[in-house]
Amino acid sequence: MAFLTLADGEQLYYEVHGQGPPLLFVSGLGGTANFWSSHVEHFAASHTVILHDHRGTGQSSPSEIDYSIAQMADDVVQLMDALGVEHADLLGHSTGGAIGQSLALDHAQRLGKLVLSATWAGKDPYFELLFTGKRRILVELGAEEYLRALLMDAYPPEWLRDHADAVARPSPADVAARVPSLYCGTSRIDAILDWDRRLEVGGIASETLVICARDDVITPAYLSEELAKLIPGASAHYLDNGGHFYTNSRAEEFRIAVSRFLA
Repeated sequence: MAFLTLADGEQLYYEVHGQGPPLLFVSGLGGTANFWSSHVEHFAASHTVILHDHRGTGQSSPSEIDYSIAQMADDVVQLMDALGVEHADLLGHSTGGAIGQSLALDHAQRLGKLVLSATWAGKDPYFELLFTGKRRILVELGAEEYLRALLMDAYPPEWLRDHADAVARPSPADVAARVPSLYCGTSRIDAILDWDRRLEVGGIASETLVICARDDVITPAYLSEELAKLIPGASAHYLDNGGHFYTNSRAEEFRIAVSRFLA
């Protein structure tokens, strides 16, 4: 367990595992390092894996700031600087993929290979409808209903069938761990709704893998297809199913595809 004091005095929780070339794992809107827990051992066998809880989530400071993708990317740069990491590969899922795109555009010299998992270059009407709805659930119905709705959208029906209790009755500890405070949660949703670099991602020079599941209803596959077309030379890997959290429901296939790309 380690904490970085950021430039504004707030705390960023982070972990470092393994040895080898640095590899940043950047989580999605939930923001916590433990999203990657089932993959750390595998990738730490060949890389120095660096994970963190985004500001406003997990064990990091619940900062009441105006969240933005640029601010989240700057926190990653500060973490790299503190650890003496000049250059790293990055694997970003969903919001973490938006952070990765920002780093590839604004700090290109700091990034090697880039894995963009279940992410997007900019919102469209579907994305806006979905996340304004999720914001309303958090504000009007609370954290437990927000988490339940997230899980319903994030996994395929087969997974939901086999884990129905976890969805119907998420534990208070799970809710507390996975849902930010009302302020942080709504501000972070506003941040992803405000982010759009669709006209700029053609300037990404990092070797890039775009990966997603075809049945993702949070960041639909057509958003990944768009990214793969816009980023010069990007390769793409599409799983037939697995939902937005295919990283868990199809974990082994995810690890194989990413490991081949990084190697």
